[in-house]
Amino acid sequence: MEASFSRRELLRPDELRALNQRSDARGWMQLGSHLAAIAAAVVAHAYAMGSWWVLLTGFVLGVLVNFLYAGQHELSHATVFATRRLNEVFGRIIGFLMLFPRDFDQVMHFAHHQWTQDWERDGELVREPYTIRSYLLWLFGVTYWRNRVFGIVRRARGIIAEPFIRPQQEAMIIRESRIHLALYVVILAVSLAFGNWWWLTFWILPMVLTKPVHQLQNTIEHLGLSHEQDIFENTRSTRTNALFRWLCWQMPYHTAHHTFPSVPFWQLKELNEKIEAHAGEVWRMGWVEFQIEVIRKLLARDENEYPMNEVWVVPVRGGRKLRIHAE
Repeated sequence: MEASFSRRELLRPDELRALNQRSDARGWMQLGSHLAAIAAAVVAHAYAMGSWWVLLTGFVLGVLVNFLYAGQHELSHATVFATRRLNEVFGRIIGFLMLFPRDFDQVMHFAHHQWTQDWERDGELVREPYTIRSYLLWLFGVTYWRNRVFGIVRRARGIIAEPFIRPQQEAMIIRESRIHLALYVVILAVSLAFGNWWWLTFWILPMVLTKPVHQLQNTIEHLGLSHEQDIFENTRSTRTNALFRWLCWQMPYHTAHHTFPSVPFWQLKELNEKIEAHAGEVWRMGWVEFQIEVIRKLLARDENEYPMNEVWVVPVRGGRKLRIHAE
């Protein structure tokens, strides 16, 4: 079945106003529980040193740290806290931990929302079409971390190559990169001076080695979907459970998030239910199901050989073709 809807048809103005309400309490609840889980994992990891348990504790710690990016994403939208300044402060802190400066990420992400799946303008689609090799390198974090580190260094040198960064934003992005790079150098210098490698043990190594888990969510949201300006056809939600929805800050409701980006993360479940009650079920796949299907498709042919205006990675159980327009 195929149907077409505008965003204005999906929610009444009063419903959208209610869903757009921010809450400091909700923000502290989510961020606080995530940071508490990281703290517990750090303690467990410290106690596990010298035993095989360190593999498990390091895995848990790394996954928890990686998924802090979901918090950075929401903080960039200023939807975590009602107090706007808190969104910026914690966004900068998490961006430093993620090796992903907050201002750069925000500029890139806003371009992604404005031009979703547009090869020329989507801030998160500045790449060559995937081959099976390039996709696996990205999935396992090899090119992901290369881009993060080299990008900070390049921008700190004053070289802006990203097409989504406007000229008036360049000075801000360069300054931010220089501050980040300087602080990383300070951490390294202090570590060398005191012979303490805590940052490798409890931060960098767990985060780098478990990046593939985080990539399961990163890759599922748009890959294999249409490149037309149609939210229901260019954005995919994730079929998962309550634990992983908490870990992802409710981003598995990704179609709902793209439909109304101003709605805070903790309201996305209700928003998704309202959208589906009005328009029908959105595209949704599980992490493993998606990876099996996209790898199978990329083994057969490269991404640029699939049609740009069609969905070519579909759920096993199928789905309805619906359209959401921006009007």
